[in-house]
Amino acid sequence: MNPDAQQLWRAPRWALAVLLAMLGMLGPFSIDTYLPAFSGIAQSLGATAVQMQQTLSAYLFGFAFMSLFHGALSDSLGRRPVVLWGLAAFTLASAGCALSQSIGQLVFFRAMQGLSTGAGIVVARAVVRDMFDPTQAQKVMSQITIFFGVAPAVAPIMGGWLFVHLGWHSVFWFLTAIGVALWVANFRFLPETLHLTHRQPLNVRNLMQGYWQLGRDPRFVLLALASGIPFNGMFLYVLCAPVFLGEHLGLAPTQFYWFFVLCISGIMLGALISGRMAGRLAPVQQIKYGFWIMLLIGLVNLGANALLKAHVAWAIFPVAIFSFGWAMMVPVVTLLVLDLHPDRRGMASSLQAFIGSVANGLVAGIVAPLVMYSTVLMAAASLAMMCIGLVAWVYLRRWWPEIGQTVAHAGH
Repeated sequence: MNPDAQQLWRAPRWALAVLLAMLGMLGPFSIDTYLPAFSGIAQSLGATAVQMQQTLSAYLFGFAFMSLFHGALSDSLGRRPVVLWGLAAFTLASAGCALSQSIGQLVFFRAMQGLSTGAGIVVARAVVRDMFDPTQAQKVMSQITIFFGVAPAVAPIMGGWLFVHLGWHSVFWFLTAIGVALWVANFRFLPETLHLTHRQPLNVRNLMQGYWQLGRDPRFVLLALASGIPFNGMFLYVLCAPVFLGEHLGLAPTQFYWFFVLCISGIMLGALISGRMAGRLAPVQQIKYGFWIMLLIGLVNLGANALLKAHVAWAIFPVAIFSFGWAMMVPVVTLLVLDLHPDRRGMASSLQAFIGSVANGLVAGIVAPLVMYSTVLMAAASLAMMCIGLVAWVYLRRWWPEIGQTVAHAGH
């Protein structure tokens, strides 16, 4: 924690949470806003369905790759420059997407968006831990999760409206405008939170040593798996939404928002409860409750889909409850990751984001296409990904039972 934190941010704590959450929302907006325009873009640019899928894959893998470096750069250069340069690059890439005249150009600029978007998401986590003691950090992280949860619900609605009324180019001009607004807001309000004494030297050898230090720490790897893989139990349904909602549940596109509203409500409620538990309940207990909720509802979801034909009256609710369990435990796990190596918090955030985004990319490119045409397979895949995280957590608890046992109390 920065020893001068009290002087760096004098506004209410929630205001910083909003600023950082807006950085985190850039990722979901970059993915979900243009999804309703897929058909229009394909028709306009003469692209095939496979080529359109490449615009998503290029973004996801660009995001994953650069996530390895954003945090490390922020450990050396400071949090503020990395955020501002990342936002500037994102803004230019978004304008490039809007001006694209071919599918090749669009794929290129989508990759550029992916390479730059992670700066805000990765660095925002490190900023939280720079500024707050463990209990306060958990509350702020929970607030960020609440605001962050709004993005996947709002983005496709806004993207659909823009596409219908103004054409697909307007979607990317909208993202360009968001980039400009966030750059101005962060230029004016975001303080430099990394203390000079905490900076790491910037060179390739130091970078490789840092990643070697984190990568060979089984505690880090297990915690990253425990937080990143279960997310895909919910994300799988988002990726499969057109088939799951349109074909399996028979909903019209104008009714899809019910699914997103329920899931986002689960995320927001889970994050709210996590914040309320901060300083009252040991992290290990919160994480246990979150996993129990995901495990039980995952089993119920699989059993219901195996025995019954999926129906809108019940099929959406298990995903929303799963989202609630995930959101209740993930702020705590993220803070445990950041506190394993306090001198490399930016790098830890980077590597955690990389593991999560690679998992997201694999689920989007491989798992979702294999299971989307069967609700039983979707439920089984969702439960399996949760179990990977659960096994990682149980193994961690067996060998390092002290992790997460202490109830952190706010400092003075």
